[in-house]
Amino acid sequence: MNAQQAVAAALRHKTIIPAFNIPYLPMVEPVVQAIIDENSVAMVQVARLEWEKFESQSPEAVAKEYFKFCKEGYTLLHLDHVPAIDEDQKNVDFLPLLKRALDAGYQSVMIDGSRLPLAQNIAVTQQAADLAAKYGSAVEAELGAVAGHEGAGIGLSYEELFTSKKGFTKTEEATQFARESGCDWLSVAAGSFHGAIAAATKHLKKPEARLDIEHIAELSAATGHMPLVLHGGSGIKQEYILRAMENGIAKINVATEIRQPYEFALEEKPGDIAYAQQEVYDRTCWVLHNFLHTTGNHDRLGGDNR
Repeated sequence: MNAQQAVAAALRHKTIIPAFNIPYLPMVEPVVQAIIDENSVAMVQVARLEWEKFESQSPEAVAKEYFKFCKEGYTLLHLDHVPAIDEDQKNVDFLPLLKRALDAGYQSVMIDGSRLPLAQNIAVTQQAADLAAKYGSAVEAELGAVAGHEGAGIGLSYEELFTSKKGFTKTEEATQFARESGCDWLSVAAGSFHGAIAAATKHLKKPEARLDIEHIAELSAATGHMPLVLHGGSGIKQEYILRAMENGIAKINVATEIRQPYEFALEEKPGDIAYAQQEVYDRTCWVLHNFLHTTGNHDRLGGDNR
């Protein structure tokens, strides 16, 4: 089962593929072990900012750790957020980064052109899709602005942001994007937001978020029921995520929920990596079993290779 098959199967079965971010290399082993022990199907992923601003080093370093512990049919390796323009508003030479990941064995990659005008976002996504096609890999893209470190909604409270739908993915743009970009999965903005990455705020608990389920259903229909992706998965009220699965969300990114236990553990017991890894393992199991209800998904998805 490759990444494209897994996400497509999750959409059909109205379940979800969790994708766990790796800002620190020692997190790979406990995340992978939790996925296997929960008899689930999930992704290990790393974003550019996590080797630029945290300690995951490089996409190759994460791949090296991943392939030590992965288990075929249960775990998948995904390259998260490689932006065309990054969170510091700098242009990024994204194609070489995508190629490095694909050469290292990543089964799917994400190009993030969401800070660009629609036509340019489509154009960079087409470039990424053309490259990934040579490797038989899937491409995720983003349309709309998920609030948080990307800067959407600055100066607005969460309630103001949600009510105004500032940055939400536009339905008519989603139709065009799905038709022209060549992407396989589309990350959409419908109420979630990213966790903080600045040193002064990254330890703060994320405010609770909700999702506009009706808008997600409209986006699913507008894209021809392309698998949709939810970024900023940590901190969303569970009821909204479970309803989102019923309405087109097939992949969810989880970062803050497992990063903070690792960081807090090392603050409590400096240098005790094994203790921090156990905290990550326990929290990953909780996300899979208690929060997303994906324990046992391998039995449903493993044989569905359409």
